Amino acid sequence: MTDILTIAGQNLSTPMILCFALGLLAALARSDLTIPEAMAKAMSIYLLFAIGFKGGVSVANHGFDSHLILSLLAGVALSFVLPFVAFALLRGLTNLSSLDAAAVAAHYGSISIVTFVTATSVLASQGIDSEGYMVAVAAAMEAPAILSALWLAARTGSGARMDAKLWHEILLNGSIVLLIGAFVIGILTGPPGMTRIESFIVSPFQGVLCLFLLDMGLVAGRGLRGVRGLLGPGALLFGVIMPLVGAAAGAAAGLALGLSPGGLALMMTLAASASYIAVPAAMRVALPEANPALYLTLSLGVTFPFNLTIGIPTYVAIAQSIGG
Repeated sequence: MTDILTIAGQNLSTPMILCFALGLLAALARSDLTIPEAMAKAMSIYLLFAIGFKGGVSVANHGFDSHLILSLLAGVALSFVLPFVAFALLRGLTNLSSLDAAAVAAHYGSISIVTFVTATSVLASQGIDSEGYMVAVAAAMEAPAILSALWLAARTGSGARMDAKLWHEILLNGSIVLLIGAFVIGILTGPPGMTRIESFIVSPFQGVLCLFLLDMGLVAGRGLRGVRGLLGPGALLFGVIMPLVGAAAGAAAGLALGLSPGGLALMMTLAASASYIAVPAAMRVALPEANPALYLTLSLGVTFPFNLTIGIPTYVAIAQSIGG
């Protein structure tokens, strides 16, 4: 336990997490600190490209094998099943309608790529290696949760729609396209490609991530300020419990797959994270009657800060303790 607390304390003091905390506190204190929207979008594009490309290069070195395939299947299974767990918890802890509960549940089966990127940076700062193909697992976990949530909504007569526009949102969401595209480019170009652009995607990465998380802290803080009274204690409790449930499921899957401690920590992080990019876009199309303030505030304003400040350090510490 002492080792876990020590590792968690070290990870909490990383520049990335402290930058997020700065943004969160600044927003809650009503500071006029802002990050221009165009700059925030450019940073997100950079981060998605960098993590996808580096993951592809790692796979080019590793090669396609059963470990990669089984990890992808495990990620898809987690993404498909976790919304059912989230839906049951929401119905037990809150008074949300079936429609809103299904919309929120979708976010907790899908993943937050920024949470994943932060976890990879924390691992790198600790000198902990991980399987490079975990970025492919992250990409695979984006969409299945949306399908589960739509089934839940349809079962309760909420009128979920599976049409061409929704499939377009799911499969051609910009973050998914960029992540998978950069991943494929990394595979095709391999180590020689990394050598060509290493100075662009390796050295600046940590600094860009710090500024991006500063902006995420500002966004999360403003969201929390704007929904006072909308989320009851049960919903807030769900935003903390569900990441832990997801992390436990991710740990079980990672151990069964025989992942390294770093890979195990990333699998736990993916299962514990909640989407606030791809899934909201899909929910706006498929479940327009659902309240965006509920699912965005829970995923971005509650679970995202929890994972960055407490979750990731804890997942890394636990993975090091139980990983092989």
